[in-house]
Amino acid sequence: MSVDASDVILARMMSLHPKIIDLTLDRVWRLLAALGHPERALPPVIHVAGTNGKGSTQAMMRAGLEAAGRRVHAYTSPHLVRFHERIRLAGQLIDEAALAAVLDEAEAANGPDPITYFEITTCAALLGFARTPADALLLEVGLGGRLDATNVIDRPALCVITPVSMDHEAYLGPTLGAIAGEKAGILKPAVRAVIGPQSPAAMGVIEARAEAVGAPLFVANCDWQARRERDRLIYEDDRGLLDLPLPALPGVHQIDNAGAAIAGLRLLGLDAAACEAAVSRPEWPARMQRLTRGPLAEGAPGIELWLDGGHNPGAGEALAATLAGMPARRTHLICGMLNTKDVGGYMRPLAPHLAGLRAVSIPGEKNTLSAAETAAAATAAGIRAETAGTVAEALAAIATEAPRARVLICGSLYLAGSVLRENG
Repeated sequence: MSVDASDVILARMMSLHPKIIDLTLDRVWRLLAALGHPERALPPVIHVAGTNGKGSTQAMMRAGLEAAGRRVHAYTSPHLVRFHERIRLAGQLIDEAALAAVLDEAEAANGPDPITYFEITTCAALLGFARTPADALLLEVGLGGRLDATNVIDRPALCVITPVSMDHEAYLGPTLGAIAGEKAGILKPAVRAVIGPQSPAAMGVIEARAEAVGAPLFVANCDWQARRERDRLIYEDDRGLLDLPLPALPGVHQIDNAGAAIAGLRLLGLDAAACEAAVSRPEWPARMQRLTRGPLAEGAPGIELWLDGGHNPGAGEALAATLAGMPARRTHLICGMLNTKDVGGYMRPLAPHLAGLRAVSIPGEKNTLSAAETAAAATAAGIRAETAGTVAEALAAIATEAPRARVLICGSLYLAGSVLRENG
């Protein structure tokens, strides 16, 4: 199989600038200046932060904007299978030639100066966005917000903060308030911000930051509401009520994400048709994605197979609520997690809904928990757990034990990416 030029450049970047997290904007500003400040030549930016739901919310907003005829750039991370997934230019994933060109230019402009992998690739993405005409750029924060490499836009068209929960405490702080403060760092003077449902601790910090910088907030369950009534999504704000289909993305938590997306689209002046498209047309892999084709799915024909990349306590709670709302069926997890995550916090909400768990290591990830460590954490959370060498082995074992079970592969986006590659 041939190797793409972008893969060679990315591998070189990874070796020169390892995949570390070092939150500061100094290196980003330096490189953007060397590139001629592409961040100043972007289409209107919708900047999206949050712990859980920011990717789904962004996907819904993109569906709504594109349904309204807008050309939309989008930036997200991490990728699942190929790096190209992170950069969408005017509705299409960046092609190989364009990706190699902006990566090569960013690498040349940076030279030998220190910079992280996420910083240099974000600068390359901004270069691509600046050079391709579009009507909007959906820009997803990588980590935190205040010092994230995406936080270089002086005046976005809109900011969005989805629910904040505990994650990345080593970088963002040990409390929910500290983490919310980092997320609220994207707020800008006089720029409207949609705020998804928050705990009181997080909301207080976000409100304080908004008041300090003069950012008008549009807050869930205050300025707008989204709820399920029977088999419909009801959205309300001061412009009136929308009666919409339920979100196409599975999970009860997608009601809140859809609400934030619709609130943002309404603030941007889009109509009800765009809002309906936002909930009915989005595509977002590895977020309660049903797998029905490919070697894994076809090798266990009686199994109802799902894939989800959530990996923190908030994601565990959302996933537990989703399982509780699904038709009764014996449910097993195949789980692999990183050693930087609150594994017990993720698993405890899930325990009441499970018949068992097979733990695996994440292929190719040096920070993976071993299968034995993940199994031990699951046992401590009250889940009957065993280990397996691979996802395929785990699935085969479950299919033998419970041939009509529901199986959810989960615990990490890196595991999800591995599964999608394996499953074709």
